[in-house]
Amino acid sequence: MLTPENLYDSVQECVAAIRKKTAHKPSVAIILGTGLGGLAREIEVVAEFPYSDLPNFPVSTVESHHGRLLLGQLSGRPVVAMQGRFHYYEGYAPIEITYPVRVMKMLGAGTLICSNACGAVNPLYRQGDLMILADHLNFQGANPLIGKNDERFGPRFPDMSEPYSNDLIAKAEELALKLSIPVRQGVYLALQGPNLETRAEYRMIRTLGADVVGMSTVPEILVARHMGMRTFAVSVITDMCLPDALAEANITEIIATANKAEPKLTKLLAELVRGIDG
Repeated sequence: MLTPENLYDSVQECVAAIRKKTAHKPSVAIILGTGLGGLAREIEVVAEFPYSDLPNFPVSTVESHHGRLLLGQLSGRPVVAMQGRFHYYEGYAPIEITYPVRVMKMLGAGTLICSNACGAVNPLYRQGDLMILADHLNFQGANPLIGKNDERFGPRFPDMSEPYSNDLIAKAEELALKLSIPVRQGVYLALQGPNLETRAEYRMIRTLGADVVGMSTVPEILVARHMGMRTFAVSVITDMCLPDALAEANITEIIATANKAEPKLTKLLAELVRGIDG
């Protein structure tokens, strides 16, 4: 069982297990969300690990999350990618959800890129849109940094004035324009799930200043920032969550929408990685 007291040693154990099979040192870590695993096909894989083979790793239980850690080259850069992430609603503790981020950092990654599928409460958005995260609201009722702090990872009170790296946001906007890929920029609100929200909840979320709502990403970003990583995240809008025109959503349609948007997301992230040195 992972605890704040044994976390550092547990991470080192996992890193050692990976190092027995490959000396590959990634500079960029990537987390691929629901229906967005296609970027993995662009990676020239040098080593692959099912999560079940890695010490202390949780196992993905969500449809469309393959549950593999990939190490290789993407756009000429050494990367490590999670083909499937973990969520609170699967029953995992915050320390377990974010454990892979710490492993990827200790493998050498200095930058974390996350993708996710989410619902839009901003009426100007449309299904299939890409939204770059400029900020977030943590309404998950939990925090992976609670408990005894290990200074070997980072400070007790990490600053969150820039949760997403402004230089990466600017670069992604520039690349999107060059690639003729429309992108939006907004605020992501994270909830635990697994249920989708009520009409009243969607009204509240919009009133609070969010543009989209989802069930992931924020825990990983908190831990990445705790360890001093540069961070970037992008959402695919898979469903519209407008309380006065709310249609019933289902996971099959959500995944289908994510899959349809995947090519432009893959193109954007591949080019973004190309320009990252660490």
